[in-house]
Amino acid sequence: MPTVAWLPGDGIGPEVAAAARDVLKAVEKRYDHRFDLREALVGGAAIDQTGQPLPVDTLALCREADAVFLGAVGGPEWDDLPPELRPEKALLGIRKDLGVYANLRPVKVKAGWTSASPLKEELLGDGIDLLIVRELTGGIYFGQPRERRSTPGGEEQALDTMVYSTDEVRRVAEVAFRMAGERRKKVTSVDKANVLESSRLWRETVEGVAGRFPEVELTHFYVDNCAMQLVRNPAQFDVLVTGNMFGDILSDLASVLTGSLGMLPSASLGDGSRGFYEPVHGSGPDIAGKDVANPLGAILSVALMLRYSLGLEYEARSIEAAVETVLGRGYRTVDMAQKGCILVGTRKMGELVAGEVAGTGSFLGLPRPEAP
Repeated sequence: MPTVAWLPGDGIGPEVAAAARDVLKAVEKRYDHRFDLREALVGGAAIDQTGQPLPVDTLALCREADAVFLGAVGGPEWDDLPPELRPEKALLGIRKDLGVYANLRPVKVKAGWTSASPLKEELLGDGIDLLIVRELTGGIYFGQPRERRSTPGGEEQALDTMVYSTDEVRRVAEVAFRMAGERRKKVTSVDKANVLESSRLWRETVEGVAGRFPEVELTHFYVDNCAMQLVRNPAQFDVLVTGNMFGDILSDLASVLTGSLGMLPSASLGDGSRGFYEPVHGSGPDIAGKDVANPLGAILSVALMLRYSLGLEYEARSIEAAVETVLGRGYRTVDMAQKGCILVGTRKMGELVAGEVAGTGSFLGLPRPEAP
C-alpha cells in the first residue's frame, strides 16, 4: 500500500486538501486501490504547536513516504518571525531533504474554458497545453554569497549571487527533453544569455543535452521575450525549461492564462520516484474558512502524484478527465466565475470531481487496468 505524507498546512490548505482527499478516496473505490495517507503538521500550523515550521517527525514521515502532498503554508500571523522560522522554510526544507530539483507546472486551457482567461479568445486559439519545467535547487535563490553590507561611503548594499553548475542544468534539461518526447516534441529553453554568464553556461549545457534527443526540437528564448510571447501566442509552446527565478516568475504569469492561479498543480521530482506535490497558489488567508477556494490545483496535483510517484497513469488521467467534465458542465468556483456559470464552493467542487471519478466508466478510450 503506497504511503503518502499528507500535509494540509495553513490558510486554505486544509480546505483544498480535504477536497483532494475526497477525490483520492473516489480513486480507491473505483479502482480498488488503497492509499495510506498519514497527516502531519507543517508551516504555521506546526509553528503554533512545536515552534518549528518543519518538525522532525514531519520530515521523517516525508522521508519514509512514497510521495508528499502539501496544501499551502504561510499567513500574516507569522510574518514577523525570523526568516529561519517562517512557514515557507518548510517548503525549502522538504525540497532539499527529498533532493527534488525539477518543478513541473502544467498549464492547460481547453477551448471551452477560454472565457475565464483574461486573454482574448483569438490569442488562446483552440486551447493551450504547455509544461514549465523549473530548476528548483540552484540559481539566485540559493547562490552564495548573499548578504547585506555597508560600503566605505556609508551606503548599504545587498548582494545575491546567481550560480549554476553544468550538472544542475543538465539534469533538469534531461527531465524537460524526456517530457517533451512524450508530448509534442518541442523544448523552449529560457535564459538571459545576452547579459548573464550563468545563462550562457545554461544555454551551452542545454544544447549538449539536446544532442541526445534528436527527435525533440530545441529553441532558445530570452526571458523577457518569453514573457511577452506567453501573452501574445501561448499556444506555440510545448515544454519550457528554465532556471529557478525565471521559472518562478514565468509560471505565475502562465497561470493567469487559465483564469485562476487556483487551477495550477505542480510536481517536484528528483532522481527517484518519490515526489513533492502541491497546488501553486498560496495560503489565501483572506478567504480561508469561507468555502470559496478553488481546489482544482490541489486535485490535479493528486493526479500528478498518481502519475509520477505511484505509477498509476490511468487513474491520473481519470482525475484530469473528471476535472474537464465538471468544468465543461459550467461549474466554477468564484475565482473563475463568469456569466452563465454554476457557482459552487470548495467542498462542492471536490464532490463533483470525486463523483465523476467514482461514477464514470472507460471514458478515456483506454482499457481499464486490472485491479491489483
